[in-house]
Amino acid sequence: MRLFYEFFAGGGMANAGLGDSWQCLFANDFCPKKGAAYKANWGDDHLVVDDIANIKTYQLPRQADLAWASFPCQDLSLAGNGAGLAGKRSGTFWTFWKLMQALDKDGRKPPIIALENVYGASTSHGGKDFEAIIKSVVAQGYRVGAMVIDTVHFLPQSRPRLFIVAVDIHVPIPNHLFSDLPTESWHVPALIKAFERLPRELKERWIWWSVPLPQTKPKKLEEIIEDEPKQVQWHTKEETDRLCEMMTEVNRLKVAEAQRAGRRMVGTIYRRMRAGVQRAEVRFDGVSGCLRTPSGGSSRQTIIVVNGRKIRSRLLSPREAAFLMGLDKDYILPEKYTDAYHLAGDGVAVPVVNHLARHIFDPIIDSVRSVHLMSKAA
Repeated sequence: MRLFYEFFAGGGMANAGLGDSWQCLFANDFCPKKGAAYKANWGDDHLVVDDIANIKTYQLPRQADLAWASFPCQDLSLAGNGAGLAGKRSGTFWTFWKLMQALDKDGRKPPIIALENVYGASTSHGGKDFEAIIKSVVAQGYRVGAMVIDTVHFLPQSRPRLFIVAVDIHVPIPNHLFSDLPTESWHVPALIKAFERLPRELKERWIWWSVPLPQTKPKKLEEIIEDEPKQVQWHTKEETDRLCEMMTEVNRLKVAEAQRAGRRMVGTIYRRMRAGVQRAEVRFDGVSGCLRTPSGGSSRQTIIVVNGRKIRSRLLSPREAAFLMGLDKDYILPEKYTDAYHLAGDGVAVPVVNHLARHIFDPIIDSVRSVHLMSKAA
């Protein structure tokens, strides 16, 4: 059994992605509502709901093979306040890192550390925040690489996220897990530029992770959207008409084209401010826009279903939001709509974690244990 710690755990989506071959030794989140969701799905024998600043190393049992941290993104997001790692929320990375440093002093350094955040974390403050993270990781004796993985490769949701994976310099990495050059699939131009801005000593510890694309095609949005959803109601005809009136001519043409398709067409609508006017923008490409936390009405996706002359609209349901994050039908969601939507919008996509586990984490830990067994036998 492989072992891990899950920081900023939310509802335990990293736990879901790592799967049954991994055991969570310790999980932490600040939010009681998310903690309740975690407990409902994974139990609370290893869960601590508290500010990470209050967590001490004695609370972290044994030595984990992996420390996973999806630290808050609000200050690093392109839509955020621009505070970066100096911000109150995203700055909790430093609190997490102090725990990693303390574990190192205890001789319990995790062989692998995985960090997840928004795409904007690679460009925040002209790349200085990204450099600060890489510098800290390298200083602690890790090799490190990063990928931008869009959930759209796994699920019908456009959700590019930055994944930083660090491996202890004393841990051998199988040759097939990295390449000499960046790969088009996961190393986007902005990330390559972020790497190029790094000082030479950090570049020398860099890894270009080589991970295959998933073999199976993701479901389309229309396969996830339910005709009889729970916790949401279909809009009245007047509400749907009002949404259509908020569309520009380009977006109305998209609806008209969907009507001519001769079959059930599912799209999503976002309300956005354009030149001081609120507009409804629609897409029918089989992909949802990025789920966000419901801090305002504009952040909640609206579903539009077109079937010939019939047009219906409503909010995305909590279960549909969970499906868009890769959670299965048995995952227990919070009862309140906002709590459930917030849980999904703040999470990490389950199949992305699973892909990283199968193609990076598992092979490295298995290799380490194989070497250890051979040395004991000798």
